[in-house]
Formats: sequence, structure tokens, C-alpha cells
Amino acid sequence: MKPRLSHLQAIALAITGFTLWVLTDTAIKLVNQSHLPWYEILAFLGLFMAIFMFARGLLRHDVRALLPHKLRPQILRAALDLGNNICVIVALRHLALTTFYILIFLAPMVVALLSPFLLRERMTWPKALAILAGFAGVVIAVHPWGGAHEADWIGFLACMICVSCFSLNIVWSRVLTQTETPESLTVFSATIMAIVGFSLMLRHAAPLTGRNAALLVTMGILCSIGSLCFFFALKHTTAANVSQFHYTQLVTGALMSWFVWRQTPSLFTLLGATLIIASGVYIATRASHDTRTWPHPTTVPD
Repeated sequence: MKPRLSHLQAIALAITGFTLWVLTDTAIKLVNQSHLPWYEILAFLGLFMAIFMFARGLLRHDVRALLPHKLRPQILRAALDLGNNICVIVALRHLALTTFYILIFLAPMVVALLSPFLLRERMTWPKALAILAGFAGVVIAVHPWGGAHEADWIGFLACMICVSCFSLNIVWSRVLTQTETPESLTVFSATIMAIVGFSLMLRHAAPLTGRNAALLVTMGILCSIGSLCFFFALKHTTAANVSQFHYTQLVTGALMSWFVWRQTPSLFTLLGATLIIASGVYIATRASHDTRTWPHPTTVPD
């Protein structure tokens, strides 16, 4: 039996995973600037993720960990992940990186609302109020009453689909991590992305430059490691707790926006981010004093 990670170790993995996903999204936005078709980005992202996971399995002499235990639940999760990744690529063509993360911060609230029904995880009033405070921070940061926005309706719609797919995915992944390995969850999803992407490339494929090829390889590696961290975190703590640290992406996303594109956040963005971070810190503080056990997730169907 592998040792169970502590609550704080699981949180550290979640934060690491979310940070690596920010770097992945930054690479996707850079590739998007070359107008490479979205399905080609998806295809190579899945391919390089699968290659990395297989190479990791060979080095660890644990290729069997890549095999799924139950196929149909994995297909459902991979379909949700596929929809999420397609919409991420599309959304990042139409939104600034910071705006993108602000919009998808609706996901933790949706996850928290789904968890009591699908995972039988208890929702306390302090946690619910903290989630609502985080949502208020999202509204302030987006400040829809303002006139200027670096976005359009395609970007908004893609983000809403991202929120739906990601929220269902994080809850369902919490169930699957009880029977499936993080390695199998990652490689199965990557394989589906590669199959769908390369199938669409049979109609039209744009030539790759050296820069884009390097970015695609980097995306695959970062996304693979981030996914492993995410699944290990879900395996050892609740979906609601993991989802709260999704908020850390606002900080890293803003830093990457400034570092790469020199985009400075507005006053409303800073105020909203402060409220979002404060709610996340409160949740983390409360979680550290929770009991060491929680209701077990529901059984994975065959």
C-alpha cells in the first residue's frame, strides 16, 4: 500500500498542478498567435502528453499504471476533458490571460455545489460563504458595468463551457481516483485528444515552425505533470478543497500576462483578486483544522 499524503501535501500538489496549467495556457496563447488551427494544437498537446507519460512509465518500470481499470468511466471523464481543452484553446484566442482565469473562477463554486450530491461531501456554512465571497471577487474583477473589455462573446461562451466541463470533471475525477491511477487518467485523456485532433488534421494541417514545435512539446510536458499533481491531490483530499486553490491561477496568470505581454491589471482586477485570494486563504485555514477523515466518494460504476 502506498502511504496516504497529508492534507497539506495534497494542497501543495494542487497548487503546483494549477501553476503548471497556467504555464501550459501561456504556451497555448503564444501558439494561438501563429493562427495554428485549434485541432492541431489539441492533437500535438495530446500526443506529447502521451509520449511523456509512456516514457515516465518506462523509466519507473511501471507501464501497467497507464492501463485503465474501468473503461466506460474513463471515457466519460476523457470526453469532459476533451471539451474543456478545446474551449480553453478557443477562449485563449479571444481573451487576455487574466480575464480568462477570472471567468473560469466560477468553477470552484459549481464544484462545491455538485460535491454534496455526487460525492456526499459535507458543505459547511463558512465554506459556502467563502465561496460566495470568491464569486463576488470574480464579479468585481470582471466589472461588467465598465465599458472596455479585452474579450468578446466567443471567449465568454467558451469560458462558460470550460466551467461546465471542468466542474463536472473535477467532481467525477475525485470518484475515479479511488480506483484509477493518476497515470491512467492522464494518458487516457491525452490519447483521446490526440485521436480527435489528428483525425481533424486529415482535412487540413498547417506546417509547424520550430518555435511552435518547441512550445507544443513544452505544453505536453507541463500539462502532464500538472495533471498528475491534480489527480494525486484529488486522491488525498476533497474535490471542494482542491477547487478552492484554483484561485491561485489568478496570481500566476496575472504575473505571466505582465511578464510575456506587459498587460497591467486594472484597479477592479486587483480589488477582485484580493477578495478571491482572501476567500481561498480562509478556506485553507479552515480546512487545516478539519477532521482527518471525510465521507468516501461514491462507487465508480462498471
